[in-house]
Amino acid sequence: MKFLPRVAAFAVVAAVALFAVAGTARAADGRGPVTNLPLPRFVSLKASEGNVRRGPSLTHRIDWIFVRRDMPLEITAEYGHWRRVRDRDGAGGWVHYSLLSGARTVLVEPEMLELHAKPDETSAVTAQLSQRVIARLGTCSQSWCELEAAGHSGWAPKSALWGVGASEIRE
Repeated sequence: MKFLPRVAAFAVVAAVALFAVAGTARAADGRGPVTNLPLPRFVSLKASEGNVRRGPSLTHRIDWIFVRRDMPLEITAEYGHWRRVRDRDGAGGWVHYSLLSGARTVLVEPEMLELHAKPDETSAVTAQLSQRVIARLGTCSQSWCELEAAGHSGWAPKSALWGVGASEIRE
């Protein structure tokens, strides 16, 4: 009779290990094990506040709180309803998926960024954005992205933005 509980315990351990390996295998090919979406990928903070936890559950300690609505974040892992994210400075942790949005935003990196009428440095300047301004992301070519912030729109070099991949093309 003592043999049966050991077999059951071994079966549970084996099932957990198999699940972990299957999840890791899918993540290894660049896809999230929960959503099958690319990893890493950019999203934005839907809420004006978002608790950042040490692990993927409500029982884990809150390490800090993101407090900028629409802040771009990079998802680096998935576990159930939880996403491990990081911000521009590399700070991050686990956030419940309901606090995130697929609406794309970017952070302006340089102290002053000129928006141009066309994706060309010689085109007219339509506006200037300060460092750390959050802008809505539109179309992106290989080296330029269309942005909208505070009622102004225009094109900016992709290299001046955080929240969009260097090789990412958006139509």
